[in-house]
Amino acid sequence: MKIKKRQSAMRWFYSYLKKYTWKVALGLILVTATSILAIINPRITGFIVDDIIGDGKNIRMDLLPKFLLLMIGITLIRAIFRLIFLYLFETASQDMLYDMRDGVYRNLLEKDFAFYNRSRTGDLMSRQTGDMMAIRHFVAFVIYNIYENVLLFTIALFMIFSVDFRIGLAMILVLPITAFMTYSQSKTIKPKFMNIRDKFSSLNAFVQENISGNRVVRAFAKEEYEIEKFDKENAQYKEAELEAARVWTKYVPIFMLLSNMLTFILMVAGGIMCIYGYMSLGNLVMINSYLWMLNNPLQFMGWLINDYHRFTTSVEKIYQTITQKPDIQTPRYPKEVDKIKGEVEFRNVSYTVDDEPVLHDVSFHIKPGQTVGIIGATGSGKSTIMNLMCRFFDTTKGEVLMDGINVKDLDLHRLRDGIGIAMQDIFLFSDTIEGNIAYADPDCPFEKVKWAAKMADADDFITKMDDGYDTVVGERGVGLSGGQRQRISLARALLKEPSILILDDTTSAVDMETEAEIQRDLKKLNGHTVFIIAHRISSIKDADVILVVENGRISESGTHDELIAKDGYYKKVFEHQYGEFDEIMKRKETA
Repeated sequence: MKIKKRQSAMRWFYSYLKKYTWKVALGLILVTATSILAIINPRITGFIVDDIIGDGKNIRMDLLPKFLLLMIGITLIRAIFRLIFLYLFETASQDMLYDMRDGVYRNLLEKDFAFYNRSRTGDLMSRQTGDMMAIRHFVAFVIYNIYENVLLFTIALFMIFSVDFRIGLAMILVLPITAFMTYSQSKTIKPKFMNIRDKFSSLNAFVQENISGNRVVRAFAKEEYEIEKFDKENAQYKEAELEAARVWTKYVPIFMLLSNMLTFILMVAGGIMCIYGYMSLGNLVMINSYLWMLNNPLQFMGWLINDYHRFTTSVEKIYQTITQKPDIQTPRYPKEVDKIKGEVEFRNVSYTVDDEPVLHDVSFHIKPGQTVGIIGATGSGKSTIMNLMCRFFDTTKGEVLMDGINVKDLDLHRLRDGIGIAMQDIFLFSDTIEGNIAYADPDCPFEKVKWAAKMADADDFITKMDDGYDTVVGERGVGLSGGQRQRISLARALLKEPSILILDDTTSAVDMETEAEIQRDLKKLNGHTVFIIAHRISSIKDADVILVVENGRISESGTHDELIAKDGYYKKVFEHQYGEFDEIMKRKETA
């Protein structure tokens, strides 16, 4: 199973690389040419020693400059080839990285709420940063280095055998040891890098969470507590890196020793053969010149194995993330709908999370253009009703119908495009106020942005800011009050002009007078089905239909007057809240 997953991950990686295969192929051709040209200078060196310098008495000075110039020319050609193939591999890696990062990001945007509920932001960030860079490094550096070093090692052995097979046989003795050590290191290092990626993701997630929650940390004076937790995460990551380091510190010196053994073999065996006349001095110099082509691969072997396993681990981590299928998907053949009209029906809907019931047998029918108020205690299931309507989650039992069609049969984009929602958990981007309001339609005219802000009673406080609508809000709206964030969120939903508008506790942070202003403006909307989730009776008392949710069930439904007459939960809440609001409004009218 693991082998199949690894093969699938590699196929996924190649799907991005194949677009730039021509660059890699051309780069490898140039690497081959560069490696073959490396043969020439050692041959010339041997020729110069034996045939041009000879015994030093009859040096052929007419030939020496020509061969020296030839050596310089070969070196320049190799340098030019190397420059070109380095550029090819670097551009291929950057282009592939751009495509891959874009593809992974698109995939993440297609995930559903359940995926993000079980995934940490720091983990997902590490997929897009550290893991991506390990893959880029493999394409830009490791591919050609593995190929070049194997090629140089093979060519060098061939050339040494062609010069003197006895020296070649002596040097080939290190190959079995090298092969065994390579296999042993590869087998040992793989799980270490998996552990490194896990610990890095955990550390990244911890840092991201604490930076985002820095205000809470400071508010509770828990800096030392968080530092202690960070030190534990940091120590675990350090230990994971050290475990991997212990592996390569064990094997790399062995590869270095094997590399130096080649020099020792040549000096001893070659020197003896030269002394006894079995080999010329020129051939010894030539073989010595080829020696770097054997030494380099042996010295780099340990590092390249490390880089290769970093790469495979990163590919598997990213692939594991993107292949998690979302529970919520657009049907293969969605029903064609031009535009959502705004009719909503719940038929015996139940919803359960981890065997914990949230909604029980919920049923209601809302006509287009109606305003619906939903009230209930915290945790009663109010927001869940809206989440099921938008199909952020699917029902466990029953059906949610939009214009008479089950939402599971609608295209997700078309469904959600017809719904505007101001969520309870307000998120504002690090952008201007205008940019945040115009998020649904970035190219809309400024007049439309201003209209939406006025409808949300936000225009007044925005224009009083130094930069007005060009004011840049901090991350998640830092720098604005809770009420200001709510009104910008409401303006963002209104600008979309959706068929269905959902206001999930949108005015909880504004005073009652501002809320009343917003309610009056919302009444001016024509043809919109509006759902208002609230704790305040004042927010929903004028709704066409009011749903009372208790313990996941709709215990009461009707108009304000009908519910008051029922003497149930709604009336009790009204008696606690509305008298105070009525008194405030009377004071305002007499002022």
